[in-house]
Amino acid sequence: MKLLLILPENRRSYWGTVSKSGKAGFVRLNLPTIAALTPREWEVEILDARVKKVNYDAKPDLVGITGFTAEIPSAYEIADNWRKRGVKVIMGGVHVSALPDEALLHADSVVIGEAELVWARALEDFKKGRLQERYRSENLCELKDMVIPRRHLLDRRMYPTGFNTMQATRGCPFNCDYCAVTAFFGADFRTRPIPEVLDEIKRFDTKEFFFMDDNIVGRPKYAKELFKALMPMKVSWGSQASITMAKDAELLDLYARSGGQYAFIGLESLSQKNLDKMHKGWNSAKDYKEAIRKIHDAGINVIGSFVFGLDEDDKSVFQNTLDFVNEAGIDAAQYHILTPLPGTVTYGVLDKEGRIFDRDWGKYHTGEVVFEPKGMTREELQKGYYWIFRNTYTVGGILKRSFRSRKGIIKRLAANLSYRKKALRMPVVDRI
Repeated sequence: MKLLLILPENRRSYWGTVSKSGKAGFVRLNLPTIAALTPREWEVEILDARVKKVNYDAKPDLVGITGFTAEIPSAYEIADNWRKRGVKVIMGGVHVSALPDEALLHADSVVIGEAELVWARALEDFKKGRLQERYRSENLCELKDMVIPRRHLLDRRMYPTGFNTMQATRGCPFNCDYCAVTAFFGADFRTRPIPEVLDEIKRFDTKEFFFMDDNIVGRPKYAKELFKALMPMKVSWGSQASITMAKDAELLDLYARSGGQYAFIGLESLSQKNLDKMHKGWNSAKDYKEAIRKIHDAGINVIGSFVFGLDEDDKSVFQNTLDFVNEAGIDAAQYHILTPLPGTVTYGVLDKEGRIFDRDWGKYHTGEVVFEPKGMTREELQKGYYWIFRNTYTVGGILKRSFRSRKGIIKRLAANLSYRKKALRMPVVDRI
């Protein structure tokens, strides 16, 4: 039996695409994990449609597809083409779990929620000719005895700096309105046995890797134990983390001493009213600069993420945020337009208020305006997004951030140049 697993393409985004040379960022764990959950009697292939066209002359017995919301138009097109050829298609992932009825217009079956508890049953049902329309994971899986993703099925050359990715935890202890994490993974913050985490790291062929966790410090006690266990391994890693870690000096010290080189931190907004409205009030905007200073003092680089278009935002948000990024010495900044992803609280609120004007999922990559903002026009929000990206990643700005200290210059420079490439693809906006 042949199983073809497909990652669709994002046709519009500045994010999640590959370079002209065929290089990508971090390896996503979804399809390699599905491959590892598949019995060895199956012959499994993973196809990345971002760099390789789908060969519809192939003869798979079953096709599995997953993707982010912005990739769903491509996913549906691919699914439709396989079904026209008589091949059964199963789809899953965050978007499909939020809108299973929509997905079933293009697929024979959908997996709703985490696949670990239902994938084997779906394959067995397929073999016996009784594939069901829906396979819903009624419980959250325990992060114990997890399968090791079959990374060897990927083209290693595509991921020169982000091939080794893994998870130690799932979920986030916080529940921000705009985030799809808790909608998919549930509100429970789950941790993986530390010996199993270490065992997977030992299988890597380099000492550098990335935790794909949504908040590696979500449970400080666990994080400290994990970081202590990592110390003797002399590794280098990064992850997403919350700004709250700056309040715990021991946690910061262990993060850095265990090899934690950088942290992606969702700062989101400089307005406390915005933070409170999105149920992220535990972020204290007035304390951001001091928190960043503490993280820097520990030897950790900060990649800060900001969201524009929140209800308290007006046109001044772009200049104010740029000034803050420069003054706080953030090592790199990611900017996003508020995007009401299906399944999130934000989607429900904006939908109820009638403010969503575009449901072309291909635009839901956080770089295009798809809803009516309150404090500015659609055009002002879009132009402001382009303006701040281009003005953040000027040559002068990159040099100032990269050379703020001797330690970590190479990583900071590489990150900034990567963002600059994206910024230069955006339209030029003289003023906002």
